Amino acid sequence: AQVLADEMGKSLGKPVVPVFRPGAGGAVGYKHVGSQTADGYSIVWNSNSITSSHLRGNMKLSYKDFAPIARISVESLVVAVKADSPWKTLKDIAAAANKSSKKLKVGTAAKGSFTHVTAAAIFDALGIADKVIYVPLGGQGKVPAELVAGRLDAAVQFPGQFVSFVKAGEARLIAMTAGERLASFPDVPTAKEQGVDVDLSMWRGLAAPAGTPPAVIMKLQAAAKDATESETFKKTLATLGANVSFMDHDAFGKLIVEDNGRLDKIMGGLGLKKEPKS
Repeated sequence: AQVLADEMGKSLGKPVVPVFRPGAGGAVGYKHVGSQTADGYSIVWNSNSITSSHLRGNMKLSYKDFAPIARISVESLVVAVKADSPWKTLKDIAAAANKSSKKLKVGTAAKGSFTHVTAAAIFDALGIADKVIYVPLGGQGKVPAELVAGRLDAAVQFPGQFVSFVKAGEARLIAMTAGERLASFPDVPTAKEQGVDVDLSMWRGLAAPAGTPPAVIMKLQAAAKDATESETFKKTLATLGANVSFMDHDAFGKLIVEDNGRLDKIMGGLGLKKEPKS
């Protein structure tokens, strides 16, 4: 987001300042931007969490309260274990869980976040949903740090958070959650390749409060497109284990609606839906 903001600023001729407002699976950030004037000066770096946070009951706001600007990137989550773990595949984890009387401790970001939903979908598909305890640790590298410290059995998080740990020989990635392998991690198989019927990926993009004038949306869309085409941004995403995947506001809006329906079905089936209180 920092690099995207810098590159958009160059295109707009005005500084674009990223403001970090974490919490509640993205709900804190969405609530803040959703309360701002719909003039294009306050936008949100959104993702599938707009739906997962709403369905989990973290906020009353939904995708309908925001105007899509553009999709920026797509990335897969990964399932990771310590480097010295005997588990090499998802089915190794399932076999171990079925033999043990203890529950697996799996680290994710916030409760109800997309990482939590994806992790639940994976272990449900493996048939060991009742043998897993999900440990919400937030972002900023806490999940991989707890994994390599031995306080977790496995973790589901974004690949960029594990890069340094994998290079240091402290962690191993055993599965991608998306339907295709990431170019930055070509040797890590997908869940589907391992016979586990899960295909979930995280898109990231930009949105503004509903009611933002169309001309403003188009101007922001153009700046976002310019940013994604810069070599600086492309290199940054490659380093983080994500793929540049620009989509204009119209197509992005349709994707968000489709994704909302899909996650609603998945979360409902997993018993993760709750009525929002605020």
